[in-house]
Amino acid sequence: MDIADILLDGYGRISPVVHAAVEGLDEEALSMRLDEGANSIAWLVWHLTRVQDDHVSEVAGHEQTWTADGWAERFGLPFGPGETGYGFSAEQVGRVRAGADLLTGYLDAVSARTAQYLRGLTGADLDRVVDDAWDPPVTLGVRLVSVLDDDLEHAGQAAFVRGVLDRR
Repeated sequence: MDIADILLDGYGRISPVVHAAVEGLDEEALSMRLDEGANSIAWLVWHLTRVQDDHVSEVAGHEQTWTADGWAERFGLPFGPGETGYGFSAEQVGRVRAGADLLTGYLDAVSARTAQYLRGLTGADLDRVVDDAWDPPVTLGVRLVSVLDDDLEHAGQAAFVRGVLDRR
């Protein structure tokens, strides 16, 4: 097994969790919050996909799927096209509303593009510094694992919220 296979396996675990979390829910249910400060499933899925799209596109050197393929227009959210949800207030989180097909469609498009990029990586690629604003500088390997970790955490949170909603 090479590094590309390991990363593909890790990133491939995100989509099934997200699909299960949103399956059969309408926009209203996807936008429900367990309390006024909590994240909705819609926000969690949108955010994890935006982070993956933003970060992987940057290291791959291509335009984000969000803008290149018209997802920003399809979602029609009241934020600039560069927003990923990082640091959003509770009010901003509540403004992210979308249906399951839109959320999973965007995730699937980003996942496919990420997989295409990951298939071409070698172990030596992972040492490339992609962000020297940190001490120590961030390498490609660290960035990819960081995005994977963040996405899986948010996918798990969406699954948790789904479980709570199913029990109500």
